[in-house]
Amino acid sequence: MMGTPLNIPLLDTRDAGFEQAFQARLHWAAETDAAIEQRVADILADVRQRGDDAVLAYTQRFDGLQAGSVAELEMTAADFKAAFDGLPAAQREALEGAARRVRTYHEAQKKASGESWSYRDEDGTLLGQKVTPLDRVGIYVPGGKAAYPSSLIMNAVPAHVAGVGEIIMVVPTPARGSVAAGGSGEASATMGERNELVLAAAHVAGVSRAFTIGGAQAVAALAYGTQSIPKVDKITGPGNAYVASAKKRVFGSVGIDMIAGPSEILVLADGTTPAEWVAMDLFSQAEHDELAQSILLCPDAAYLDAVQAAMARLLPEMPRRDIILKSLNDRGALILTRDMAEACAISNRIAPEHLEVSSRDPHQWEPVLRHAGAIFLGAYTSESLGDYCAGPNHVLPTSGTARFSSPLGVYDFQKRSSLIEVSAQGAQGLGAIAAELAYGEGLQAHARAAEFRLAPVPPMRAST
Repeated sequence: MMGTPLNIPLLDTRDAGFEQAFQARLHWAAETDAAIEQRVADILADVRQRGDDAVLAYTQRFDGLQAGSVAELEMTAADFKAAFDGLPAAQREALEGAARRVRTYHEAQKKASGESWSYRDEDGTLLGQKVTPLDRVGIYVPGGKAAYPSSLIMNAVPAHVAGVGEIIMVVPTPARGSVAAGGSGEASATMGERNELVLAAAHVAGVSRAFTIGGAQAVAALAYGTQSIPKVDKITGPGNAYVASAKKRVFGSVGIDMIAGPSEILVLADGTTPAEWVAMDLFSQAEHDELAQSILLCPDAAYLDAVQAAMARLLPEMPRRDIILKSLNDRGALILTRDMAEACAISNRIAPEHLEVSSRDPHQWEPVLRHAGAIFLGAYTSESLGDYCAGPNHVLPTSGTARFSSPLGVYDFQKRSSLIEVSAQGAQGLGAIAAELAYGEGLQAHARAAEFRLAPVPPMRAST
């Protein structure tokens, strides 16, 4: 594809046709292919009915793994430890360093918003909120050639910090020649292509149990439970279209984190950051996927030209240059704005997954930036640091959903129960209010239940 020239459009907010061109760049259809939806529905129903047998059949069909039981597909803590011990020292230290920073950040997050609280008002009534961790969560980790130990850390560590009792990981390990690996599906391996970094990350992040299964069948097994795989309370983690469709369909039986769209980066630049740095930051998301989106907003026309020239110069060096090129040409944009204030306003409209404020004084603009999954302040804060080791979670809302949703965090692995203990005195005032409103709604039993507790209060029966 490198015969195709880089043709990322340069838009100008002053132009009469800007709005139409801008909206065309933002458009992305989130609907899943109907054939995928039907296939996923069939797989979910089959796993729900047949349990382990269905999981084994689909694992053989799609991943090329022959196993006599699901127990043969389970990996142990010893496997994780062996993988960790077998890594070069530099990789072990990188995993531990990333996990340590992610854990430290989420520990602070838990202290800030994840503790139970209560108070008593003037009549002695106790009101509050009890925060408890989920009992068991499932984490989907892409496997095979597309292995992401960083994603495992970002999902497992906050669950661990939240106090989740059991963390179940599913990760496909397709055999060479399998359907998932792009082959015929006729392979007969029993272990598949296990990624040692992923297993080592499971050791570092505190995964409880892990199974070498993937796809919609793995989501179904976690959501409904089988003879060997325990049912979880929530499923988090990224996957392909089949995984995303399955997560949507099982929501309600279990919780899910989000339905993620293609990766996004938006850079607000004032022209003071080296053009090569910004060009590579735009590449960093474009290399994920042909549908990924990379946008640069800047009020300096000469700087936009410099970034465009840097992109053309650096692109041939990129191993994933064909993916980057298609992403930039189809969905990328360089946008000339009137000033930085207008750039911030456009950013709020887009509500990007990753937002870099690459300016001399990023704190001047941060207060007006209201919608973004993560905000990276200053020239030295590349988005890639957030992906791996800065500390905050890299599981972020996409496709404009940052307008109403948040990054994955400790709070996603906790639930909250309201605490209410009404005193005898408090029941007098609250009971009158509740009864009045209940009669107004035509719910007499509600009203009478409140009125029974009004003075004179009958003596309480002694407990037996």
